[in-house]
Amino acid sequence: MAPDGQTAAELALHEQTNLLPRGKLIVVLVTLSTTLLVTFIDQNGISVALPTIAADLHGAADTISWAGTASLIGNTTFQMLYGRLSDLFGRKAVYLAAVALLAGADLGCGLSHSPAAFYVCRALAGIGGGGITNLSMIIVSDVVTLEQRGRYQGIIGAMVGLGNVSGPYLAAALIERAHDWRAFFYMLAPLAALTGVLAFFLLPPAPTARPPWRDSVRKIDYGGLLTSSSAVVFLLIPIAGGGTYFAWSSPLVIGMLVVGSVSLVAFVAVEWAWATLPMMPVGLFASPAVATMLVQNFLFGAVYQSCLYYIPLYLQNAHGYSPLRSAAVCTALVGGQTLLSILSGQYISRRQRYAEVLWAGFASWTLGCGLCLLYTRTSPPGVLVAPLLLIGIGVGCIFQPMLVALQAHVPPGRRAVITSNRNFFRCAGGAVGLAVSAAVLQATLRRDLPAGYAYIASKPYTVPDLTGLPAADRIDILEAYTAASHAVFTLLVPLIGVCLLGCVLIRDRGLTYQGGGPLAAAEVPAQDTSVLEAVSVSSPDPVTVEVDLEKGNASDSSENTEKKEDKRS
Repeated sequence: MAPDGQTAAELALHEQTNLLPRGKLIVVLVTLSTTLLVTFIDQNGISVALPTIAADLHGAADTISWAGTASLIGNTTFQMLYGRLSDLFGRKAVYLAAVALLAGADLGCGLSHSPAAFYVCRALAGIGGGGITNLSMIIVSDVVTLEQRGRYQGIIGAMVGLGNVSGPYLAAALIERAHDWRAFFYMLAPLAALTGVLAFFLLPPAPTARPPWRDSVRKIDYGGLLTSSSAVVFLLIPIAGGGTYFAWSSPLVIGMLVVGSVSLVAFVAVEWAWATLPMMPVGLFASPAVATMLVQNFLFGAVYQSCLYYIPLYLQNAHGYSPLRSAAVCTALVGGQTLLSILSGQYISRRQRYAEVLWAGFASWTLGCGLCLLYTRTSPPGVLVAPLLLIGIGVGCIFQPMLVALQAHVPPGRRAVITSNRNFFRCAGGAVGLAVSAAVLQATLRRDLPAGYAYIASKPYTVPDLTGLPAADRIDILEAYTAASHAVFTLLVPLIGVCLLGCVLIRDRGLTYQGGGPLAAAEVPAQDTSVLEAVSVSSPDPVTVEVDLEKGNASDSSENTEKKEDKRS
């Protein structure tokens, strides 16, 4: 279908903007934040548990990295689809389905007794968790004006940071006290189910009636889903396992790479020419700023996930830290992320600017990754914490501010789509980053291990038992783990450095979309919340309010809908 036809299909979607008064907005934000907390506890708590899980699931020691890779592959595969599904079936329905999937997947992880079953459940958890993250950001963009979005996205980002810091602590505490990693997932499953119940009762429904269910089903981008899923799976699996679990020259790897590449080309063709409601409108890349920010999301996704997985692994393997102590050191990263996420959101909302926040974030992140190269096997805790604090400051200035910047560069009609695509690029980068980092870690470890201990390289995620070994051999093995971690850190510095340089191509034009076109619409300015509250109190049903910027008059969505219909005709 031609791009003009795609625009017409997007205009036909039902409007889901539902700006809320302060009281209802707080309820919605608390509900979303609680669910996000559980999601990121699930996502990042597993990082400190990987060595324990590998030791318990026999045969998993050399493949346990697939726990993270499977989660990110599942997350990435369905990211773009979530935006369009929420456009068609409503944000709340899709959100609740994602929460239910996460709860079921966590229960399955706890019940798994084989590596394959565990990896499948982690993939399902990635699909559910990705939907929760995606829909939370989309719902916030529906209920808050863009001028105020930085402030509230900052609160959401702080909850993400809290989940990142509490996840490793909870997992480590349960492993050390309960002596069972399964208790971690048995705790998460009912918590996820409880947050789903809260969301069912507390999240507002769509403000307008949806079209018939069958009509919505027909509009799903099946061609895009098939080709994008094939591309993600057939590219990420060989990238994750090539050179480690499969030989790069093997027919399996070559065949999967060929199928994945062809599927990627087919996906672009489908989105450009045939899809009625494309998951990734090719027109998004016409803007150099949007294209640059999407590439930055891919790169910093790779760096962020590698930091979350391989810094705790370095602390446990090279320094011999317990899971709980490694989680304590990593608190500096997620603590900095939490604090700066709130502060950067406040800055964007007050100053109506984001460029300097992105520059400061990538600069701090690049410096922190560079300082990680100074780590040694005997580095004291203070030296370990300082780079992580800088990385956390950078993450807090990037994650949510980058989303606000992207939404400011697209018309309101495509904010759900740009949110989904942003998360897709970030998760795809994370999956590739974990895969490449795993390959670098194992290759370096295999090269630097002393003679007679090469077998350890096949199990890099299991804390080595060095009891009874000669002192010289123990030191050489620990130095090999340190060198392997250094190789991963060295890989991350240029990736995040390219993100810093990319800021040159981003022009800050404020928080009001400057383009125009049929998908653009006026938004309610931040200072008119009193009007919203008055309208909300006087009407029992949620209404979408739009304000004339010159006169300050409010009108409900039905009048504006009639005007839009007149323009189309």
